[in-house]
Amino acid sequence: MKSELHTVCRCHFPRIYWLPEEEYFWGCRVLASLSNMGELFRSEEMTLAQLFLQSEAAYCCVSELGEIGMVQFRDLNPDVNVFQRKFVNEVRRCEEMDRKLRFVEKEIKKANIQIVDTGENPEVPSPRDMIDMEATFEKLENELKEINTNQEALKKNFLELTELKHILRRTQQFFDEMEDPSLLEESSILLDPNEPHRVAPLRLGFVAGVIGRERIPTFERMLWRVCRGNVFLRQAEIEDPLEDPTLGSQVHKSVFIIFFQGDQLKNRVKKICEGFRATLYPCPETPQERKEMLAGVNARIDDLQMVLNQTEDHRQRVLQAAAKTVRVWFIKVRKMKAIYHTLNLCNIDVTQKCLIAEVWCPVSDMDSIQFALRRGTEKSGSTVPSILNRMQTNQTPPTYNKTSKFTSGFQSIVDAYGIGSYREMNPAPYTIITFPFLFAVMFGDLGHGVLMTSAALYLVLRETRLIAQKSDNEMFNMVFAGRYIILLMGIFSMYTGLIYNDCFSKSLNIFGSGWSVRPMFDSKRGGNWTFDTLKGSAALQLDPAVDGVFSGPYPIGIDPIWNIAINKLSFLNSFKMKMSVILGVSHMLFGVTLSLFNHLYFQKPLNIYLGFIPEILFMACLFGYLVILVFYKWVSYNVHISKDAPSLLIAFINMFLFNYSDTTNKPLYRGQMAIQIILIVIALACVPCMLIVKTLVLRRQHMWKKHLGTQNFGGIRVGNGPTEDEAGIIQHDQLAQQCDEEPEFNFGDVAVHQAIHTIEYCLGCISNTASYLRLWALSLAHAQLSEVLWKMVMHIGLSSKSIGGFVLLAIVFYFFAVLTVAILLIMEGLSAFLHALRLHWVEFQNKFYCGQGFKFLPFTFESILEGRSED
Repeated sequence: MKSELHTVCRCHFPRIYWLPEEEYFWGCRVLASLSNMGELFRSEEMTLAQLFLQSEAAYCCVSELGEIGMVQFRDLNPDVNVFQRKFVNEVRRCEEMDRKLRFVEKEIKKANIQIVDTGENPEVPSPRDMIDMEATFEKLENELKEINTNQEALKKNFLELTELKHILRRTQQFFDEMEDPSLLEESSILLDPNEPHRVAPLRLGFVAGVIGRERIPTFERMLWRVCRGNVFLRQAEIEDPLEDPTLGSQVHKSVFIIFFQGDQLKNRVKKICEGFRATLYPCPETPQERKEMLAGVNARIDDLQMVLNQTEDHRQRVLQAAAKTVRVWFIKVRKMKAIYHTLNLCNIDVTQKCLIAEVWCPVSDMDSIQFALRRGTEKSGSTVPSILNRMQTNQTPPTYNKTSKFTSGFQSIVDAYGIGSYREMNPAPYTIITFPFLFAVMFGDLGHGVLMTSAALYLVLRETRLIAQKSDNEMFNMVFAGRYIILLMGIFSMYTGLIYNDCFSKSLNIFGSGWSVRPMFDSKRGGNWTFDTLKGSAALQLDPAVDGVFSGPYPIGIDPIWNIAINKLSFLNSFKMKMSVILGVSHMLFGVTLSLFNHLYFQKPLNIYLGFIPEILFMACLFGYLVILVFYKWVSYNVHISKDAPSLLIAFINMFLFNYSDTTNKPLYRGQMAIQIILIVIALACVPCMLIVKTLVLRRQHMWKKHLGTQNFGGIRVGNGPTEDEAGIIQHDQLAQQCDEEPEFNFGDVAVHQAIHTIEYCLGCISNTASYLRLWALSLAHAQLSEVLWKMVMHIGLSSKSIGGFVLLAIVFYFFAVLTVAILLIMEGLSAFLHALRLHWVEFQNKFYCGQGFKFLPFTFESILEGRSED
């Protein structure tokens, strides 16, 4: 492997061939890593390649490709029926083996036996091993079926004997309860009280059986109605539940005995018993016969119980042995099935000796694919090497973004919006920072951030053990998959909570407040407050213009004195609203800037001059200017002149109305009118550039291509079209040629599309900026909910100063903790998560991200190991 890598590196980096071997490999790795740095920000470069596989080596080569998971096979037989493909019989055999293994797995789970999962990744068995595997699975299935059949028959016999035992016991009790049992056992003589002489003796018959306990009331009413009250029913419950041999569940039954007279009633009684699924058993008439029969039944039950125990022990041994290897068998069979299914996608040449496949694969992984093919050829024993031929095509390749366990969650957020178009800018690297940060702006609380970070850190540190457990809880699996997202959201929430100086609705006084009340009641310095003023006033306002009252800003975040100020909400409203606008405009400008890199990469200068530049100017002249005004006002106005500061909102509205005669709102700086008029004119001029000019230029380019294209006269090239070499792209099938034809230019459609895009962008700049105000709204909502929860719950426990207050505090703290986790962490966290998701999908990604591609789905065995079902 090392020599192969050395050879490949020499081919790719011939200028460093003179280095020592160790330094040489180090240099290769560095250069390879540097070349892959650019792939982080856009999808991998893909290529279409042809595989020529020898028939005897195709199985092993596809197996090696499945292990590395770097190629996506194309179906070269789209018109061929699934049942008419070459390896359909092998696929069916694999499906039959998979069915047998599912039967074995079902029996193992029914017996409550744990399936051993060592995490082993077995190699793919060779095709000739399929016969041995089929024989093993067939033997195991037949043995289990035979054991189940015998066991079911034995359990059914055991159930019948058990029911007969209860019948013999209960019927004897019924007869013993009668005053004269001999009258019922031998004959019954009915005497007429009006006649002194004896009439002919009449014999009463009876039947005995068992019936489900829940059917007894209905059974009794049916007997009474059908037989018109001419039968006598006695029943008693069987105390111990009986096992149903067919369903394996526990059932509760009752013993009954019915006395009747005549064959007609006997037939009716038997029909009713049959309809209610009651089981009738023969019951002797004399006590001696019943006693002898009961002794024989008990002896048979004992013998049968011993046989049942031995059968169950044997079944447990078979299932325990199968449980140790059933997972490995599943992996082997499903790998074989996947290989044959993939081979069915290939073409077979006329000589039947070579299979031809077409695959999409990353260009950076071509060497690994070559090595895999070489390993597969060597493993099969073939002497003819497999060939990987890179092809040129006009087809759009699939989009493939390499991810790690850290970046996969953020990439999933982007892919949920839409799979990126091939080679366009990937928002995932930027989402890693901006998504948790915007979440934290809405969720900013140091205490809640610590709790969220702790929970995510637990999932991260124990991820290996949690992955091995393979939980079936869908909610837990979803949270576990996003553990790194939650970790970053918690860390950023701790940072924003520190900036807001908010920890469970309380402020942290770490550096001491920058405000002081001492100068306010110092008469020598002009103050007019006294200690009586402080005691007698419910609310007082500090004046920062008085010397010594405000010593300077807090080192980091909000001054803790604002937590006790009655105008705290007004101050935070203004601060967080301006902060939301600044973050929103910066985020959108960054998104528009990223579109420039797409235009540069795809070499579309028209989109730069008539797309990107007007878009960035339109947004910067309007909303970028607003952000500059916010910073300018913060810097230019101090505490002494802040009362005369003009309103930014009114100034911004007047800018659009060209209203500069408003005496109530003074200008912020000299020359404001001229600058704002210029900005408005530039912004308005950008609209026709995007709306009209770009459409006309597109029409002109189309006409130029139509009339001044490449023409060949006697082998001489005329015009500015592509050369023959550039135009010689391989069209390897007719379908691809039809798909790659450029759509006909329609001026009306292009004009409508450009008008929609322009209107959407211009109006979107306004609506999207307003949409970022959700950062302000949710941040205030979270802070207020936290404060209300503290005052309504925790404040109760802290108000008591007695000894019993400790118990009350413990109870109150429990409810406070539960409500904090349930409402502020889960519900508020989910709300902030969804709003941050919306800001990225709608406000950020639509500035540069098309998301109209299709995902790269490589042929890999990883899904089999993870237990996911195959396509």
